[in-house]
Amino acid sequence: MRCSPLLLAVAAHALAPPPRAKHLGRRGAVVSEPETKTSGRSYADLTIGVVAESDPAENRVAQTPESLALLVKAGFHAKVASGAGAAAGFSDDMYENIGAQVVSEDEAWASDIVTKIAPPSSQEAAKVGDRMLLSMVQPPQNDALMQQLQKQGSTVFAMDCIPRLLSRGQAFDALSSQANLAGFRAVIEAAHAYGRTMAGSMTAAGKLAPARVLVLGAGVAGLAAIQTAKNMGAVVLGYDVRPVVQEQVESMGGQFLKVPYEEDGAGQGGYAKEMSDEYKAAEQAMLTDEVAKADVVITTALIPGRKAPVLIPEAMVAGMKRGSVIVDMASVNGGNVIGTVDGEKVVTKNGVSILGYSDLPSRLPTAASQLFGRNQANFLLSVGPQTTGNKGEFVIDYEDPAVRGMLVVDGGKLTWPAPPYEPPPAPKTAVVEVEEEEVDPQTAINQKVQGDATALTAVAALTIGVGLASGGDVSNAALFGAFCLASFAGQQAVWGVAPALHSPLMAVTNAVSGLTALGGAALLDPSDPIPHTPAQFLGAFAVAVSAINIAGGFRVTDAMLQLFRREGDPEPPLSYFAAPVGLAAVATLGAAATDPTSVLPDVVAGAAATACVAGIGGLASQDTARYGNAAAVAGVGLAVVSTFAHVIQAGDVGGVISLGALLAAGGGAGYVVAGGVGPAELPQTVAAFHSLVGIAAVATAVGEFLAHAEELGVGGGAAAVLAAVVGGVTFSGSIVAYAKLAGLTSSSPLAKNDLINGALLIGALGTGALAVSQGVTMAPALAASGALSAVLGYFLVSSIGGADMPVVITVLNSYSGWALAAEGALLKDPTLASVGALIGFSGAILTKIMCDAMNRDARSRRPVVRFTPSS
Repeated sequence: MRCSPLLLAVAAHALAPPPRAKHLGRRGAVVSEPETKTSGRSYADLTIGVVAESDPAENRVAQTPESLALLVKAGFHAKVASGAGAAAGFSDDMYENIGAQVVSEDEAWASDIVTKIAPPSSQEAAKVGDRMLLSMVQPPQNDALMQQLQKQGSTVFAMDCIPRLLSRGQAFDALSSQANLAGFRAVIEAAHAYGRTMAGSMTAAGKLAPARVLVLGAGVAGLAAIQTAKNMGAVVLGYDVRPVVQEQVESMGGQFLKVPYEEDGAGQGGYAKEMSDEYKAAEQAMLTDEVAKADVVITTALIPGRKAPVLIPEAMVAGMKRGSVIVDMASVNGGNVIGTVDGEKVVTKNGVSILGYSDLPSRLPTAASQLFGRNQANFLLSVGPQTTGNKGEFVIDYEDPAVRGMLVVDGGKLTWPAPPYEPPPAPKTAVVEVEEEEVDPQTAINQKVQGDATALTAVAALTIGVGLASGGDVSNAALFGAFCLASFAGQQAVWGVAPALHSPLMAVTNAVSGLTALGGAALLDPSDPIPHTPAQFLGAFAVAVSAINIAGGFRVTDAMLQLFRREGDPEPPLSYFAAPVGLAAVATLGAAATDPTSVLPDVVAGAAATACVAGIGGLASQDTARYGNAAAVAGVGLAVVSTFAHVIQAGDVGGVISLGALLAAGGGAGYVVAGGVGPAELPQTVAAFHSLVGIAAVATAVGEFLAHAEELGVGGGAAAVLAAVVGGVTFSGSIVAYAKLAGLTSSSPLAKNDLINGALLIGALGTGALAVSQGVTMAPALAASGALSAVLGYFLVSSIGGADMPVVITVLNSYSGWALAAEGALLKDPTLASVGALIGFSGAILTKIMCDAMNRDARSRRPVVRFTPSS
């Protein structure tokens, strides 16, 4: 069996010489540095060739349909050798579906840029001719191949020569992406060879102890092995000569072992160095004990360019328990274990299985090909645009450290090894001398109480303002009470949310905010299913788009929660909850049909708000997240049932038909759209659905103003303006967030202009105030207020980088809550007021939690810099 190109490449990667004045070739000859930039070629003039791997043990393919589609979309042509992806699970049809041509092997080799995985054989290299090759090359081990490629005038990029210290190079780093999978597969192979379970269990038949797994070497492969073994339920221990990796081992769930001897094993380029004899003696003593206790040992220690160090001598293997398993991932360079045979499984006299498989990534061909293909596609799309800024033009620019590092032959000229890449120096941070002052405990408590009292004073002022603005309308007291209670519930529900559930929580609150449909329903004519007035058309529009958000939002939430499920996890029978919810719905509709004065619909509406509170609270823990989503679905469903009941009590069937048709059409569309979304697209889909809540709030506010401007008064008018302004910002801001997350626009922030933003805000509030003061004749001014707010939302979100979009979505989520609460005040609907307050406060708290986790200032979304005496 041939050695895996991945593991050979790891050893070759650090053989570049130290910095020197002259650029020397491998044999010491001076290599003249070619021109620093070649003339550009349009993507449309270049063809990418995908060839089959000639090694029978290699199941991977260099480009998958997914990664090749990125190149085709960018403008490249593509030719794929027939059957090239078959062993990795990719048929010829899949390549043809993304716009590639399926051709013969020779035609694929004749492409402008040939992509493959393993270094080409002499016969394969001859097929490249004077064109380009992108693959593993391993220049230190393949001197004859390098000379052949030079003689025939090839241009060659080596995937194994990416500068490891280049942070941008992580997107092209095939060594790391493949090593990660190799670590995972090593545990799978060990579990297959191990005659027991990895996880412990207690049954009536007896107790099974968990396997004890020892991982030696905590690089990319080692850390992946630690995480995988831990996820399988094993007790995992990790060891590395570099103390700096202790935190990484522990973050993966492993226990870090330490040698009782002080010596740092960190070497150049992030690799481990060879240790002293004294350290090795202490290490052997520690490992002898740990290896004897282990059920599974996985070794990954590989020093670039040298024979793998022996970590487990024959005596240690002899001391292991019968049935134990060793996976030697360094077998390609001689192995870390005495007795390893590269590419084979060996069983020792005492029953220990030693697995020397060097093709571990190839045993996961689909996943390995996907990652390798993405690495290559990312690199090809960066060659030129990264430094020139000209998209769609392929330019080999020596000023790009990724290009210069991976370019080993350029038009027949030897360019390997590249000058060592030196990362730019870290920016100097200001050193601030801070004198520690002792704070008097009484002073501290005084300041805290003073701050709390100030906040309560503001709350008291708000309460008094609401009371005075209400005039003689007693219903506002109950409305304000519901708002306050829901606000408190929203604050308490979110504080303990697990970081992994931030996105599902955003998704479920977004779905619940689709209750803007109730505001739109209030504008429909219960006696006529067809809208006639502008207000009725706006109401119908609000109902339909809100229904899209409700159905789509809940399906996205469920899809997010499904990602946390592991195969074999029990599925909670949530359908059982349909009985109590159905009973409440049937009783409510029945009471409405038989008694026009029944208050049951109002009581059920209150219960719906409570269910929404319980739903959001349930998303705080993975144990209750599925139940939380079900509770939120029930809450929104009962709120809609309550609305239907009120329409029925009005005595006309036309309103029921109209409302039902709008909800069904919108809900069906949302459900279908959400069903076609892949796991990687879920976050941006939440943002897209969220924009519908904003536009629905604007439509409802303008429609309510058109229908009842004279009855609203100052308080109702202010609520309409608030709904229009917040809805407009939410609408456009969510669209910008979606575009940035989906890659439709640049993730780079636009320059922030406080003057323009301030003018837009004043304009939005001013036109809204004009509408309130002049009445229904100035309803267009309220629409203009929403439009100006939408422009403001565009500028606000565009000035924020793509990395901060998750925080932006939580802010906009909070905004949608306030818009919903404003609708509740406008329509005097306690359900909308309470659910809006719940979403508003929970979104605000979640924003703070995420900003703290990302080290961001919630007001500016910029990194927080804290100066301490030690800085």
